[in-house]
Amino acid sequence: MVKRTSHRDASCGVARPLDAIGDGWSLLIVRDAFDGLRRFGEFQKSLGLAKNILAARLRSLVAHGVMEVVPASDGGPHQEYVLTAKGRGLFPLLVALRQWGDDFFFDADEPRALLVDKKAGLPVRKLELRAQDGRLLGPEDALVRLPAGAS
Repeated sequence: MVKRTSHRDASCGVARPLDAIGDGWSLLIVRDAFDGLRRFGEFQKSLGLAKNILAARLRSLVAHGVMEVVPASDGGPHQEYVLTAKGRGLFPLLVALRQWGDDFFFDADEPRALLVDKKAGLPVRKLELRAQDGRLLGPEDALVRLPAGAS
């Protein structure tokens, strides 16, 4: 198996998190945690993932502080996996990924899962990136400024 390069010391805010969530299975586990799944068996049933791969991804998410292991909520002998504040911080990223997927990976009339506001029952609005003054920003309106001495 090829060892992945760590981005732990990168000055890029896109690269560093990839050590924790840089594979699809990890993001799908986090997605399922937002949907209320907590137990190993629930994740395995939802994802159809081999036990060894699921165990490795959960260990990594816990090691990176995205999830934590807690005693079973029903007092049973097993453990559960819950999102930490760091893990809950992934919600906007998952919404953005979902909306990008809806725009580019489905035909217009193709049925798909829909993210809705629980209170109103209406679809969640598209995420927008805005400048400090409220202007809508696109890729041509932003740049990455490297820290002094970085290459």
